Amino acid sequence: MPVTYTQFLTLIATALRDENGLDLAHLIRPISPHGKDLIKEFRNPTRQSMSRYEGAIEGPWDEIAIQYVLVITHVAKKRYADAFKEHTQLVNLFLRFFTNNSGWTLPTLFAMLRDLRDLAFDADVQARDSSQKSDCMEEAARVISKAFSSCVTDRTSTYEMSRKWGVYYVVGLVLKSYFRVRRISLSKNVLRALEANQDIPPLQEYPRAHQVTYRYYLGMLSFLNEDYAKSEQELTFAFYNCHLEARSNQERILTYLIPLRILRGHLPTTDLLKRFPVLDELYTPFISAIRKGDIHGFDTALDKSERRLIDLNIWLTLEKAREICIRGLFRRVWVVSEKTNRISVAMFHSSLRVSGMEVSSEEAECLVANMIYKGYMRGYISHEKQMVVLANANAFPRLADRPTPFTLY
Repeated sequence: MPVTYTQFLTLIATALRDENGLDLAHLIRPISPHGKDLIKEFRNPTRQSMSRYEGAIEGPWDEIAIQYVLVITHVAKKRYADAFKEHTQLVNLFLRFFTNNSGWTLPTLFAMLRDLRDLAFDADVQARDSSQKSDCMEEAARVISKAFSSCVTDRTSTYEMSRKWGVYYVVGLVLKSYFRVRRISLSKNVLRALEANQDIPPLQEYPRAHQVTYRYYLGMLSFLNEDYAKSEQELTFAFYNCHLEARSNQERILTYLIPLRILRGHLPTTDLLKRFPVLDELYTPFISAIRKGDIHGFDTALDKSERRLIDLNIWLTLEKAREICIRGLFRRVWVVSEKTNRISVAMFHSSLRVSGMEVSSEEAECLVANMIYKGYMRGYISHEKQMVVLANANAFPRLADRPTPFTLY
């Protein structure tokens, strides 16, 4: 049965009376089935032509319902910038209602903000395809930040029904918007606001999905700031707590977690990479080169994937893993030398040249010294005799056993 606008208003009034946030969320989503019925009923609605419905139900829901019809009409005609503009007004109207109600309204808020973000993305893409400028996603981030303030400042609701239970979901949307428009520095404002509000419930009490999203973005911010230890900790939590069926999210996390684990000396298994063909194609050449000590192969992989790695902001991180490849090559020299504790610098120099590095004997000696300094090898160099004297025990410590593997990068 088609839903008329009068019935639509009745359904909203019922959801409000019952304090049913999920039903309310469904009613105001642009993708909900009843939207098509309302489009047919009004054809080409305007705010002026819809004004006769003001006061039909309690405010601001009479205005929200009108805005909803305008939004879905623009969406149906693929006018995404106009749809975003009207939906922004819809969200602002809702926030007036939201700040005076408890947590039962959170599902509605979440749905509205997701749609705002999606419409902003569609509007920006459409504008870019038409060679026009659009900053809808930045505007969406500002509106979502207002919703964050409305959540975090709840001082009247009970603990169980507090709007604070929406804090980390909204923060996730804000951070995602900032990353989308490459305004990552603005994330600090949100994180500072979180730290300043000590009465927010502990993160572990929030739904796991909220935790995973938040910890993922913390990991990403740490990654970009080259705080690799913190980044690995956050991304590891995000990966192991991510829903098993959320393959795209797992892939997104692993894109940055894998190079961090490589720096720690933990190479991903073949079985893991086979589950994610895109990552398999990207990382297998590097992993194969590290296992073989094949510096030329590693450099070739870096050159081949340079543009992609730069776009992902992981080129520098993987370039640092080149040292692990050199360590693997030097260990092979040690094995071939029957694990003797005295190996000439010339042997390491020759191995570098065979592996595709045209370096002088002095450069080879510097590379060996660097390996010793950074804990990849244990020993010392006798410069006078041009001999590398390795420790009798544990000459090449396990990469994972280095005390602070990230501090030397």
